[in-house]
Amino acid sequence: MVSIGLHVFICGFSLILLGANSPQDSFEKERNQMVIEQIKSRGIRSEEVLHAMKKVKRHLFVPKPYQHLAYDDRPLPIGYSQTISQPYIVAFMTELILPEGTDRVLEIGTGSGYQAAVLAEIVDQVYTIELVEELGTQSAELLGKLRYDNVHVKIGDGYVGWEEYAPYDAIIVTAAADSIPQPLIDQLKEGGRMVIPVGRPSHVQILKLVEKKNGKVKTRNVTAVRFVPFVHE
Repeated sequence: MVSIGLHVFICGFSLILLGANSPQDSFEKERNQMVIEQIKSRGIRSEEVLHAMKKVKRHLFVPKPYQHLAYDDRPLPIGYSQTISQPYIVAFMTELILPEGTDRVLEIGTGSGYQAAVLAEIVDQVYTIELVEELGTQSAELLGKLRYDNVHVKIGDGYVGWEEYAPYDAIIVTAAADSIPQPLIDQLKEGGRMVIPVGRPSHVQILKLVEKKNGKVKTRNVTAVRFVPFVHE
């Protein structure tokens, strides 16, 4: 595995980035409606999470042909058989880990970089791993252009985590695994929380909350979900 910097080539998102720093945000109304109608109305109460969902411009994290759908309550394809999760699930998983400003969070499955950006608005440092090199490279470039300097992107196998910066206050896994990888449990800090979908591909999976307390690991089922498969080397 290698860590990559932010000075990398991006192709699929280049047209979108032309408007990234525009003083006028043409999607602001849609984004605010998304937060009120899809997220807050469905029970998300964390002010930090709601603020982050309002601030992060989801349309910048999807390919140009899907930009007009960016604030709909749905996942969208981002290429390489991967998707960007629906906004509510991103908010829900973020709230589940109880993020705090001083936290160091590990994300498995960078994908478009959207979840990492939401986390970066709340916590101190985000370490995110992507197995698909093209996606990891694109996301690193985009996050760099958006000045998320507290996000660190690595191309590699998320199954083994990122031991160099462990332990983590929280871990978010954005792909469905057959079981919870032991290396991720090992890298979770005492008192930390991990959310991970577990189940077979192309089936309904169970989102699980893993907590480490007093040296013991407690796991509980949260809700049914459907994620792309957790692929590892």
